[in-house]
Amino acid sequence: MARPLRITYPGAFYHVTSRGNEQKDLFKSQRDREKFLEYLESATERYGAVFHAYCLLSNHYHLLIETPEGNLSQIMRHINGAYTTYFNVKRKRAGHLFQGRFRAILVEADEYATVLSRYIHLNPVRAGMVARPEDYRWSSYRSYIGQKTEIEWLKIDYILGYFGNRGKDAGKKYRTFVEELIGQEYDNPLHGISGTAILGTSGFVEMVTATYLAAREVDRAVPEIRQYKVFPEPEEIQKAASSVMEENEKLARQVAMYLCHKYSGKKLREIGNLFGVGETAIAESRRLLTRKLDQNKKLCEKVEKVKAMLKI
Repeated sequence: MARPLRITYPGAFYHVTSRGNEQKDLFKSQRDREKFLEYLESATERYGAVFHAYCLLSNHYHLLIETPEGNLSQIMRHINGAYTTYFNVKRKRAGHLFQGRFRAILVEADEYATVLSRYIHLNPVRAGMVARPEDYRWSSYRSYIGQKTEIEWLKIDYILGYFGNRGKDAGKKYRTFVEELIGQEYDNPLHGISGTAILGTSGFVEMVTATYLAAREVDRAVPEIRQYKVFPEPEEIQKAASSVMEENEKLARQVAMYLCHKYSGKKLREIGNLFGVGETAIAESRRLLTRKLDQNKKLCEKVEKVKAMLKI
């Protein structure tokens, strides 16, 4: 199974979910839920996590997280790991509690933070657990509408800021914003997003791609990259390599094969067909050129020049 893509950087926002293994319950008691919230609090203290919204259901949870330090995986290892230990010790069990790795969708906060918080807070209503979101105790909604004592580690000001500068007035407007959808058909903001992906405008996706993916080696185990990354075509790579290394056709071919394998996003079979060789030859060519680059500074400079031409 392909490992999920993690695009991380300081200040990123994510919608995170995690489910119980085999769809079994994660929370069996009030104390379980209280303990999980304690781990959210400790994540803010130890790893600088910022939680904007949460909802704990029976067999899964939803979080809207900001990572000022760009350390999402560290935060989630702490939360899920600590909770698994607590749960297993309490019930004298062993093994996995969560179903695989957590799912994290990178979010353009300015565009989607408000609608995602609404989606999170309406989960218990959609599930038929309560008639109104304020009736559900294990979400952050009551904090937003002023029906719960302020939670120090929960940051509500960011989202409420979109509804006004005055606390109570903003809370009332936010309540209207959320509850106007009760009993209505409405679009799921996460509809159509599979795996680990990006929720944002085209401009946001382009920014993330250019800043955090463009220089990254293509990982064929992460198919989600293909949705966002603009790969240079093999023909472009061949042309650029030939122009930089025009005096050495054989070396230009080797460099082109190396860069196609590393940056084109094409499968080995496709690259092999282009160069008239087998898949093994492509992999071996990359291995040999990698060794040459470790030993030849001038060759490194030429390869970097080719990469600069291709903007990779």
